[in-house]
Amino acid sequence: MKPIYINKRPLKFSELDMNQTLDYQTYKDKMNGLQEKLRFLVFEANTQKRPILIVFEGWDAAGKGGSIRRLTQDIDPRLYEVHNIAAPTAEEKAHNYLWRFWNRIPKRGHLGILDRSHYGRVLVERVEGFATQDEWSRAYSEICLFEEQLHAFGTIIIKFWLHISKEEQLVRFDARKNDPLKRWKLTEEDYRNREKWALYEKAAEEMFLRTDRPIAPWILIQANDKYFTRKTVLETTVNLLEKNLKK
Repeated sequence: MKPIYINKRPLKFSELDMNQTLDYQTYKDKMNGLQEKLRFLVFEANTQKRPILIVFEGWDAAGKGGSIRRLTQDIDPRLYEVHNIAAPTAEEKAHNYLWRFWNRIPKRGHLGILDRSHYGRVLVERVEGFATQDEWSRAYSEICLFEEQLHAFGTIIIKFWLHISKEEQLVRFDARKNDPLKRWKLTEEDYRNREKWALYEKAAEEMFLRTDRPIAPWILIQANDKYFTRKTVLETTVNLLEKNLKK
C-alpha cells in the first residue's frame, strides 16, 4: 500500500505562524462545504473497507474537543467512535501500555478518533516520571511499529498537534474558571503543568522528529484562533482522505 505524504510541514513550534486568524463568516462558509465532503469521504472509506485513525494531541485548552465535535458533526454516527483517553485503569496498567490502544483501533470501514493517545508514553509519562527513561526511550520504535501494523492493515493515520501560546492558554484557563458551565474542565493540575511547559515542548518536538513518517504524518496546527483551528483540521483531514482514498 503506497503511503500518502503531504508537503513539507513545520515540525518545530518556532516554525509556526501563531498570528493566523479567520473571521466568523468565512469560517461558516468553509465549514459547511468541508463537513459535507468529509461525510462522503467517510462513506467512501466504508465502501473501500479502509479504517481511519485520527489522533489529537496538544496543549490543555488548545481546542481538541471543539475540533473533534466539528469534525464529526455531519458523519453518520454508526461509522465513527471517539475515545477520550484518561489515566490508565488498574487493569490497563497490568498490560503493556499499547494494549488499551489496540482495543480502541477502528475496524474496517470505520473512523476512530483518539483524544490523547499512545503518544502519552513519550509526553506526559516521560515528563511526569510515570515511565522510566528506558521505557519512554524504547517507546518511539514501539509506536512506529504499532503504526506500521495499522498501515499494513489498510488504516489511514492522521495525527494532529494543536498548538497555542502559553499566554493564550492562561487566558482560556481563566475564562473556564470564571464560567460555571466550564469550570469542571479545569483542575489545579492544569495550572501546575504550565510550570513544565519547556519540558513538554522538548518532549513534543523530539516526538515529532522520531515519529513523523509518510504512513503517519504529524500536522501541527496554530490554535490561538479557534475558527482557524477548526477549519484547518477539517481541511487537512479532507485533503488527506481524498489522496488516500483515490482509486
